Amino acid sequence: MRSYYEDINRAIEQLRDQDNVARPDGDQLRRMAEPYGVRTHFGNVNYSTCVRNRSKDLTVILGGPEVMEPNLNADQQRIIRQLPDTLKKIHRYIQQAPLVGVARTMGQNQDFAPHCTMYVSTHRKDCIRIPYMWYQTLFDPKHATGPEMNLVYIPEWQEKDRQALVFPEIGVTYVLGTDYFGEAKKGFLRMAMWFAKAHGMLGLHAGSKLITARTASGKLKRYGMLLLGLTATGKTTHSAHTHDLDRPGEEVQLVQDDVVFLREDGSALGAEAGLFIKTDSLEDGSQPVLYEAAQSPRTVFENVMVDYLGRVYMGDEVLTGNGRAVVRREDLGALASDSIDLPPLEELDRLIIAFITRRNTILPPAAKLTAAQGAAAFMLGESVHTSGSNPLRAGESIRVVGTNPFIVGDEAFEGNRFYEILRAHEGNIDCYQLNTGGVGEILEIDERTGERNAVQKVERVAIAEMAAIIRGIVREEIEWEDEPVWGTQVPVAVEGVNLDRFNPAHFYSQEQIDEYVSELRAGRIKHLEKFDGLHPDIINAFKL
Repeated sequence: MRSYYEDINRAIEQLRDQDNVARPDGDQLRRMAEPYGVRTHFGNVNYSTCVRNRSKDLTVILGGPEVMEPNLNADQQRIIRQLPDTLKKIHRYIQQAPLVGVARTMGQNQDFAPHCTMYVSTHRKDCIRIPYMWYQTLFDPKHATGPEMNLVYIPEWQEKDRQALVFPEIGVTYVLGTDYFGEAKKGFLRMAMWFAKAHGMLGLHAGSKLITARTASGKLKRYGMLLLGLTATGKTTHSAHTHDLDRPGEEVQLVQDDVVFLREDGSALGAEAGLFIKTDSLEDGSQPVLYEAAQSPRTVFENVMVDYLGRVYMGDEVLTGNGRAVVRREDLGALASDSIDLPPLEELDRLIIAFITRRNTILPPAAKLTAAQGAAAFMLGESVHTSGSNPLRAGESIRVVGTNPFIVGDEAFEGNRFYEILRAHEGNIDCYQLNTGGVGEILEIDERTGERNAVQKVERVAIAEMAAIIRGIVREEIEWEDEPVWGTQVPVAVEGVNLDRFNPAHFYSQEQIDEYVSELRAGRIKHLEKFDGLHPDIINAFKL
């Protein structure tokens, strides 16, 4: 694959000076994009796209053996076979098509601030909204220190050839045949996480926040918090939640929403200036800060229901279950921290790392983990498919290392590096698994249609209940007890949460519980054992 690098680099270099590339600034982008949206009663704009989720199964990571994925589906294999012809077509096309070029910086630090340039074809004039939305998520390009990353976006490419070609080693991504904004946002973050490894960091699909909490003894403590989770499982919700911390001196500040770069000293560099949030649960009153921010004139909606009078129905899923909004940090008010970087451990009382899962059978709402169990939870990445990743499989159980579908390269390396950092700071980093799903689901497969049908009500963990659990953790008001099945610890009681609601014995017989436990344990062990070179402590973390 590296034989193509010279042609790709030449094509990107030529784009910097070509006459067919317009280079509008932020205000010009807004004026060009707004006519293709619908004005809402908030005074902002909503755009509709043809494609409404990422094309995960049509994305191919290309390069040397360090980056190539071993298990490719039939579409990805076809894309690789056609690669020589596809690259020739791309490079010929971008010499002639009308393009917009936009440059931004990822991050605000002196050590790792990638320079990012997006080129978008504007044959479909409405697609000018893609660079406009992306412009809101990053920073002024003059602060960039490197590395250099480029993304070429051709929405009008033939639908039958939709694909994303990722060349992480040279920092280039081609996105073809889709107009979904998430491909641009994640395309740059994916490449940045690859480059971060060369700088001794670990890219995490995580939100970050700073919490100052007053313990029962009256002492104020300052925590950093990282929340790892797949799209639409509650990562942004709880990254931007205040947890109703209201004692004198208590404070919550959102640092980052989506991707951070974890360093050896426990600090985490931020990446973005904006948040790309799901809107489906904003109107229920559980996320007042995000709901208010979504009403800002600066917010940009994507695929949200807006009626003929401009009224916004954020929870309406007629168009898609993946309605989104780009929200600016400045519209979060006092919740947004001054810095997008999480400080090192020496400036904190403790770092809390939470793995957000969404399971609906027997996992408790919260479990406290050892370092090895934390690294195992990282490798297991247990969650469910959502409308943001694969709407056809929404709700199905899934395992994604680091809850990060954008890892490039050896996943065992990622887990081992994560474990090294945990062990280096043992006693100063606490790991938790937080289940934003619930308990009680029983699934049956329809033998005729093959469809999965839930036949028993699930007792779900409400946002307010998870907020109460996090509040109890940082106030150090939760008593933990050993849990004999998994070897973790679980809360005895949490103020504001009736934990008995989530007792599996209320939903299943002991035989069913034993079956679920056995199935989950076997699945975990099988999953962990497939990673060559993974530290044995991680593999054995949940074996009892």
